[in-house]
Amino acid sequence: MSGAVQTGYAPPTGPDAPVPSRRRWLLAATVAWALLLALLAWTSVRDDPPTVREQRTLSEAGPLVDRAVGELVAAAGGAVLELTPTQVERGCRLTPLAEGATLSRSVAVAAAEGGERQLLDGLADRLPEDWRAGVRTTPDGLRLRADAGEFVAVTGRPAGERRFRLTVDTGCRPIGAGYRQADDAATAGAEVAALADALRVLGVPAETEPELVTARCPDGGVARTVRSDTDLGLKAQVAPLAPLATGGPVLETAEAYAYRTDRATVLLDTSADDPHLAATTVCS
Repeated sequence: MSGAVQTGYAPPTGPDAPVPSRRRWLLAATVAWALLLALLAWTSVRDDPPTVREQRTLSEAGPLVDRAVGELVAAAGGAVLELTPTQVERGCRLTPLAEGATLSRSVAVAAAEGGERQLLDGLADRLPEDWRAGVRTTPDGLRLRADAGEFVAVTGRPAGERRFRLTVDTGCRPIGAGYRQADDAATAGAEVAALADALRVLGVPAETEPELVTARCPDGGVARTVRSDTDLGLKAQVAPLAPLATGGPVLETAEAYAYRTDRATVLLDTSADDPHLAATTVCS
């Protein structure tokens, strides 16, 4: 048979070559399947109950975080300098389609001169046994790590000379109804008077409503910090505060000065990133 090809006739490329209509059908089916999977994923993230604990919302994790802060305060005792303001940071991604947020609360503590390791080891020993708390030395200094349960992490790391920040962190979670701190304030304690006295001797007008941070302790008491972010400027001097102390300073470094009154601990923090004055009572 002649190998000549008739004019206007396209020869087949082989018996298995797909016809154009089938190729278009396969492409359309693939796109439809991808869209269906994306829709199912979005619906699951929006409507389905949690399948792993990390999916619990901030409002569901909040009470555990608050209890963990109380445990830290009770374990640290007289080393507590202050409870720092709660941080809720949005913008982390649970999935490419779902945004989440992290909740963290912290407690600042002070170590005696040369007693940094002793402070953290003592904390680890006094925390709940099922937290499996431990302390290790890293290239960046001492670290405390513990597990408060339900994927809530507890860490402790240096926050300046002789200071450590103990942080309870949820990791990225669905926002849900958001976080609301429990109303543990009850009535004002000695911390309010201690802060007012410190502001007075520094010549700074007292704020009508300083920021209040609280935590319920395991024994039922409440730890409270009142905090003033008023710009102290040149008024941030140690000398006027010294007569208010009962005994010597708890902490005296280039960036911080802390002392105790009869019932409260007062901290003057002059660090560039977060200057403030705070007064704290522990589990009262």
